[in-house]
Amino acid sequence: MSKLVPDQADGLRRLLARSSVRLIAIAGMERRQGATTAAMNLGAALAHMGKDVLLLDEHKASANSVRGAWAVDPLGTLADVATRRLTCEGAAARAECGVNVLPAVPGAQPDHVDPRLFWEGDVVLIDAALDSAGHLSPLARLADDLVVVLQPNPASITATYSGIKRLHYAHALHQLRLLVNGVAEPDAARRLMANLIDTGSRYLAISMHAAGWVRADPHLSDARRLRRTVVEAFPTSPAAVDFRVIGADVAQWPWRPSVRSRDAEPAPWQPEALAPQQAHEEREGRVHRSGQY
Repeated sequence: MSKLVPDQADGLRRLLARSSVRLIAIAGMERRQGATTAAMNLGAALAHMGKDVLLLDEHKASANSVRGAWAVDPLGTLADVATRRLTCEGAAARAECGVNVLPAVPGAQPDHVDPRLFWEGDVVLIDAALDSAGHLSPLARLADDLVVVLQPNPASITATYSGIKRLHYAHALHQLRLLVNGVAEPDAARRLMANLIDTGSRYLAISMHAAGWVRADPHLSDARRLRRTVVEAFPTSPAAVDFRVIGADVAQWPWRPSVRSRDAEPAPWQPEALAPQQAHEEREGRVHRSGQY
């Protein structure tokens, strides 16, 4: 039997030694929710905080993928790293914002390859691609946190709830976070998340939590046209501020067992309060006052 590492016990020891590496999957339940943009900008916000960030791109290369939109050209893939043809640092491409990007298209590498075995940084983000049935890849199911990105409109809300329900029954999904994109009024985003959190708890027994919101901001499209993140190109813009607030919150997220497969027992845990979302504007004000750009 082939091994992903020469010594499985050594691989486990290294994984446990780097247990502080957080693995976060970011996905939209349908197209055009802004999940890829959110993944890259959150990565940029974390990188600007001094975090060493690896972004795994599960989408095929196109103008709308991380690699196409931000013009990064990795030398290898996660499969190359998993089979020891390349190191993670040698295979990934470093974007101008400081995020290391590596292709990880589902099916191209062995299932259940854990990137924390190979990445010695702080955070691994997955720009997750749902399959034709709307399910997560084996890689995304390993994540400590799943962040679902949605827009504040009825069609997106309906599709998002249906997608979450589908993931719940496919993967025994019991916990996730919500990021509302393209927000006009933060109060409306707060109410939307509170309603989804209540509905998910009541009808699906899923614990949803607020990851935050990103305000509608023309600088997002301007930055993308320049092939840069809004965090680096327009650091004082509303969207850039919001991504930095979310990035600062990531360090406060409780550690939880990874998303499990359908035949696994769900991991018990205690629901959180909506405190991070309620404090969003207060922290944003502190960012402005302290000049932390």
